[in-house]
Amino acid sequence: MGKKLVLAYSGGLDTSVAVRWLTDKGYDVIALTVDVGLDRDPAVAEERALAAGAIEYRCIDAKDDFIRFFAFPALAAGAMYQGRYPLATALARPLIAKLMVDVAREVDAKAVGHGCTGKGNDQVRFDVSTQALAPDLEIVAPVREWELKTRELEIEYAEKHDIPVPVTKASPYSVDENLWGRSIESGPLEDPWNEPPEDVYAWTKSVADAPDDPAYIEVSFEHGIPTALDGKEIAGVALVERLNELAGEHGIGRIDHMEDRLVGIKSREIYEAPAAVTLLAAHQAIERMTLSKTQLRTKAVIAREYAELIYDGLWFTAHHQDLASYVQSSQRHVNGTTRLRLHKGQATAVGAKSPSSLYATSLATYEKGDQYDQSAAKGFIHIWGLPVRVQAQKQLLAQSDEPLHIASGETQ
Repeated sequence: MGKKLVLAYSGGLDTSVAVRWLTDKGYDVIALTVDVGLDRDPAVAEERALAAGAIEYRCIDAKDDFIRFFAFPALAAGAMYQGRYPLATALARPLIAKLMVDVAREVDAKAVGHGCTGKGNDQVRFDVSTQALAPDLEIVAPVREWELKTRELEIEYAEKHDIPVPVTKASPYSVDENLWGRSIESGPLEDPWNEPPEDVYAWTKSVADAPDDPAYIEVSFEHGIPTALDGKEIAGVALVERLNELAGEHGIGRIDHMEDRLVGIKSREIYEAPAAVTLLAAHQAIERMTLSKTQLRTKAVIAREYAELIYDGLWFTAHHQDLASYVQSSQRHVNGTTRLRLHKGQATAVGAKSPSSLYATSLATYEKGDQYDQSAAKGFIHIWGLPVRVQAQKQLLAQSDEPLHIASGETQ
């Protein structure tokens, strides 16, 4: 009887081959699929895992936890890695690691494993999360160790050992999918000069094929979390599923990103994230209405830091707890509804309303009912400009007869 190992099992090429490889190395493999929005039938994944040599297969439905505790907090934070990637795959990894550790404790396994490569980000996310939650567990990553250095060799290995896998040499894409987004890499995408072939996309229509007429939707938020669609309360998973369909129909959520990986290389990544892109646009509109200028400025810094933390696999850290506390506090008054236009690849906020709005028509209007005291502006500007006048008179004007030199930084 071998050492028990819980393997994070997607049912794809890498993990299916990993089951057989680990079995040959003397491990008793429990294949664990965490359903955060599966792109394949769990029954098929179970058949594939057992055929490859696993002693047991488990599937845990974690969709609700994924949206509630991972995707929506990232949404509230405004997290977009390098301003483009909504972090779908990166968000799922700490949840999968946590459940993998839970199962390992339950079955008294001494090791956990994953199918990540040695040049990707996911290995860091799995390893660091596991080290934070269960530092005593051995971590095994077959793809980092085995002699199968190309996907073609993996496919040949699978064919040799009668392991059914959904990848062929004619269709070499590597795909990861969950409710928050779909990630595609490899094959012709590795040449950044190539336009992504249409067959890489599964959730979104091309802009050319998207409807000519726009669709309008309303998304409501409470404390920064979406709670209703078109005036009707809706659970998180159902909301994301509906928006993936609706926004995808209008070609929204395609992202072609030249990404800086944590492990030090640039990588060309294709993403589809219709719901995430739409909800981020809706959330930003409510924040602009309900947060002050200084809050928005600070929140933008926190959003970048939060995105980096997620991308870098540091979910289970004190730093994350600190950032999450700020985000939660910042969302106290982020309540209201955004009206969006979905059209030809764009989710555009075209209206917003909030009971906590800092916008006052009586102050902003130039029409009848204006309550803004314009006579106070002169005194305000005099005080505001005081340090500028003092420095200009004492320093800047004295350095040159040409005022333009002040702006350019030139001196005589």
